[in-house]
Amino acid sequence: MAHLLPPVIINDSTLRDGEQAPGVAFTDQEKVAIALALEDAGVDEIEAGIPAMGAQEIATLTQIREAVTRADVIAWCRMRRSDVDAALLTGVRRVHLSMPVSDRQIRAKFGTGRLDVLARLADTVGYALDKGLKVSVGGEDSSRADRDFLCRVVVAIEESGAHRFRFADTLGVLDPFMTRDIFARLCAETDIELEFHGHDDLGLATANTLAAIRGGATHASVCVLGLGERAGNAALEEVATALSEMQGRTTHVALAKLTGLAELVAGAAMRPIPEDKSIVGGSVFAHESGIHVSGLLRDSATYEALRPETLGRERKIVLGKHSGSAAVRSMLRSVGFEADHARINAILAQVRARASETKRAVSLAELIDFHGGSAPLAAAAE
Repeated sequence: MAHLLPPVIINDSTLRDGEQAPGVAFTDQEKVAIALALEDAGVDEIEAGIPAMGAQEIATLTQIREAVTRADVIAWCRMRRSDVDAALLTGVRRVHLSMPVSDRQIRAKFGTGRLDVLARLADTVGYALDKGLKVSVGGEDSSRADRDFLCRVVVAIEESGAHRFRFADTLGVLDPFMTRDIFARLCAETDIELEFHGHDDLGLATANTLAAIRGGATHASVCVLGLGERAGNAALEEVATALSEMQGRTTHVALAKLTGLAELVAGAAMRPIPEDKSIVGGSVFAHESGIHVSGLLRDSATYEALRPETLGRERKIVLGKHSGSAAVRSMLRSVGFEADHARINAILAQVRARASETKRAVSLAELIDFHGGSAPLAAAAE
């Protein structure tokens, strides 16, 4: 049963893959602040950067490692001894070693074949382990790799002494059905930890991550707001919330802290959060439609599958073109006004006309003006 299963471990790559989004560049101070916010939100693992980028990245990774006290800080490396050496300079005790596993990427990056990948794997993982590091291995372009070879790679990773395999849907080409089947097969091949890293090129990164968990994955690789290359990655806030609220799986993430975390990352990335962004968008718990509002005022679960309080949010009733009389009456009562049925309908007509004219929500102050009354300044300003 789901409640007997161990927590899904969340590995956040905002500071690595997220920063690889076009035009995004975090300062050292922003990186440390984001790392601390990730830790505060309950994220288990923070993939904090790429030490092979040079001295500045090594210094930043060192700062993050020194600042974070609970979450595991991980350095991302290519499957090279020199990358491991650079990671050692940061003082981290964990590294993620990535290598291509599809024939196309093996040829393009190494100019070799599958046996070379297995040889590099054995050599570099062994080298990192000898240096006292805990090692996970990532298969770049796993979703386009030959399935039999992929299983051979996973077995080789287990034999090498690494503790985890990360399956990367690098180009976002999977669907949830394929993803679940793949992980079911991988689980039959190995006992090591399995992680899914999904890209969102087809808008399926979150769905594929959830499917991977269903198939037996123990870890989910995510980014705040789905930040990342091209169309981005699976979003931390979506995966953590869906696992908890929809699949009945536990994580260590505090859902009420996701909005603040998202706002911090959005500010550092200079990418405003869309109003309709799931979980953390400004309009996620805002309701205008008359039919919806009428139902919500009787029973909030009629049109909210998620409770705003769970996510540290508040419900908002918005007056606009699609509002109904129930919303007008409720908002008037909130500031101490009553009106009969005819008056409510007349005010509703004014609300709809103003919203159509201005292409925005109608404020409480405007509603009071339509009513012809006055309210306390504090109420009118709400």
